[in-house]
Amino acid sequence: MRFAGFSLTARAVFSILFLLSAGLLGVGYYLELVGGLEPCPLCLIQRLFFGFIGLTALIAALHNAKLLGVRVYSALIALFSLSGAIVAGRQVWLQHLPPDQVPECGPGLSYMLETLPLGEVLLKILKGSSDCAEIGWRYMGLSIPEWALVMFAILFFIGAVQMLKPVSTTG
Repeated sequence: MRFAGFSLTARAVFSILFLLSAGLLGVGYYLELVGGLEPCPLCLIQRLFFGFIGLTALIAALHNAKLLGVRVYSALIALFSLSGAIVAGRQVWLQHLPPDQVPECGPGLSYMLETLPLGEVLLKILKGSSDCAEIGWRYMGLSIPEWALVMFAILFFIGAVQMLKPVSTTG
């Protein structure tokens, strides 16, 4: 992959993706622990997908795979990015609903995990609640899930480009 006139190896791209994912998770934890923003269930799922992307990228960088490995790791990163974008898109949609159409509050995540089957918990989480529709923070006019959607799109693009046209694995 060429970036600003430089040729990057697959290992370098995966390393950058790992650092980017770790940085995004760090921002999320900073906003929670220092900024006092409590993540909703959809936010937690988005964090999970950033974690999957970062872990996949770390394994890929350490493995230093050749052509087939680069394609497989890149496909996984694209898949996790697309999945995260779907969840972030759902939350963005909830945030833009008129107040009278926002779903009601549901039980807490820990309660649902203790009492309901996992499939039902996931369906309830993806349905969303009023917690997921709140906008507690903005930067440059975008809310946290809007920024997450942008980042998932970038990560998807990088994964898809690397999957379809693998970068150099030497150098």
